[in-house]
Amino acid sequence: MRYDGIYDAIVIGAGHAGVEACLALARTGHKTLVVTLSLDAIAFMACNPAIGGTAKGHLVREIDALGGQMGLAADANALQIRMLNTGKGAAVRSLRGQEDKASYHGYMKRVLEREPDLDILQSEVSRILTDGDGVCGIETMQGQRYACRGIVVATGVYLNAEIIIGDFRQQVGPNGFCRATALTSSLLSLGIPTRRFKTGTPARIDGKTVDFSKMQIQNGDEKIYPFSFMTEGFLPNKRPCYLTYTTERTKEIILSNLDRSPLFNGSIKSVGPRYCPSIEDKVVRFSDKERHQIFIEPESADTDELYVQGMSSSMPVDVQISMYHSVTGLENCKIMRFAYAIEYDCIDSTCLKPSLETKAVKGLFLAGQLNGSSGYEEAAAQGIMAGINCSRYLDGKPSVVLGRDTSYIGVLIDDLVTKGTNEPYRMMTARAEHRLWLRQENADERLTPIGREVGLVDDRRYGLYLKKLEELASIRKALEQNVSAKRAEEFLNSVGGEYSRSAPCKFSDLLRRSEVTAGSLKSCFEEFSSFSDRCMEEVATEIKYAGYLEKQKQYSEKMRRLEEKALPDDIDYGSIEGLRIEARQKLSAIRPADLGQASRISGVSPADITVLIVWLARNKK
Repeated sequence: MRYDGIYDAIVIGAGHAGVEACLALARTGHKTLVVTLSLDAIAFMACNPAIGGTAKGHLVREIDALGGQMGLAADANALQIRMLNTGKGAAVRSLRGQEDKASYHGYMKRVLEREPDLDILQSEVSRILTDGDGVCGIETMQGQRYACRGIVVATGVYLNAEIIIGDFRQQVGPNGFCRATALTSSLLSLGIPTRRFKTGTPARIDGKTVDFSKMQIQNGDEKIYPFSFMTEGFLPNKRPCYLTYTTERTKEIILSNLDRSPLFNGSIKSVGPRYCPSIEDKVVRFSDKERHQIFIEPESADTDELYVQGMSSSMPVDVQISMYHSVTGLENCKIMRFAYAIEYDCIDSTCLKPSLETKAVKGLFLAGQLNGSSGYEEAAAQGIMAGINCSRYLDGKPSVVLGRDTSYIGVLIDDLVTKGTNEPYRMMTARAEHRLWLRQENADERLTPIGREVGLVDDRRYGLYLKKLEELASIRKALEQNVSAKRAEEFLNSVGGEYSRSAPCKFSDLLRRSEVTAGSLKSCFEEFSSFSDRCMEEVATEIKYAGYLEKQKQYSEKMRRLEEKALPDDIDYGSIEGLRIEARQKLSAIRPADLGQASRISGVSPADITVLIVWLARNKK
């Protein structure tokens, strides 16, 4: 077979998943080709131009700790940065950055162009080529063929995409980009099942026609640490956002036009994201609410175009105009791009191994929204892991599978490949049972050694990581020193507390008290004055939540013992006596790698796990 180029690996798609995948492959020494439908769509933000948010900020920090690019890009192109959930516990605080949509795309495109072992091609892939039971290359719509030994498919929402606005349907991808029309058939021919999902985006409006005086200004936070552990200092806030609300008139317009809504008249049959509903869906589901929050956010520093967060819709254009004009401050707004829903093909994610390699074809990895997830951050997290594991596949090394107790990325991928999803999957802190340990600030401690091992963490990043470990160790040591009763009493009086002992205590004992913060300890005792605020706050969290962290550690060890009991690939679950019929069916379909994964499959009970433990004991050989 004649080939137009020979590569170690090929990545199909250059969205947020594809970018991380191709960079991971190229940076680990593999000659890589990334193929995209449009060079103008590289790392394009088709929906909200924002990175991070609740739980998503955790994912970005973890991608960065592994040596990925998203955190650096978010810092370099931020218009505004805020820490969400500051009134709640440390586990659920999440960083969110409003990004410059245009410059973010340009930044990522330049990063790809300057990567030595990476080539970029604008084309549509029509077929994945196989040789035996593994991949051997791709074919494009123009008939070109490129050979490779590993493939990552990260096509986002472009497979047979169709935009819907009222009765109008258009066979295009997000933002009017071309869609991919042939690859779904190729995936089906390889034994990979597909399904149809839906997502959507709100309208974009002209900022010159908005009455901001009727809205609440939402400024960014000052002195908030950035996404990347490599970014020094704090980020400037360049543009504000605004908060406004829908009105009773908005509700009336929507309810009187439900028969024209594709969501309610049966025109849209695919499944949409439950946690990011359209405005018409919110009005119907929460009919008791008088109003809904709407955030007005900048798309870029170089345009007046604004994003209307909270008003995703697929209503006809005349309804959209009335609906948007009914919002406080938008009475005279001019719509520049109408809201739309988009339907697309994705796969059943239970056909994947925890490495994101397909069970059907060796060397074929899938990542991003193609796997049924939603969001840029979820996509990028899968992208970097698919790139890492494709690289290790090419090198003949074992896959890297992150545990649920080590990362949000591990939770995300385990949920997808073990439980599957019947709707676009969104990461949330509630999904992580170890979330008190999986905090944003310690992502580097959890994952940078892994990034170093796989070859993505360079000397500078690793040096900063080691320096941080040294500082943390010094702080912990200093906290175990004694402080006199007199000094402790004076200090506690200054922060509104009381000291009822006549004997000295440790600094750590003071820090456990609710009225004592890392900042107050640092400002009042010279023993801590030389330490960074960032490291002091991290250690303070560890000390204040020590009891809960110990409970999580014990649970992690219990689950790890289950995960150490591997399940052979060729088990005939149908022949194991004692397993319920549903468990046999689910185990046979998903084929878990170990008892831990088996225990998380919906439909597999603790009694079924006991049966498997007994079976393993009897069949050790």
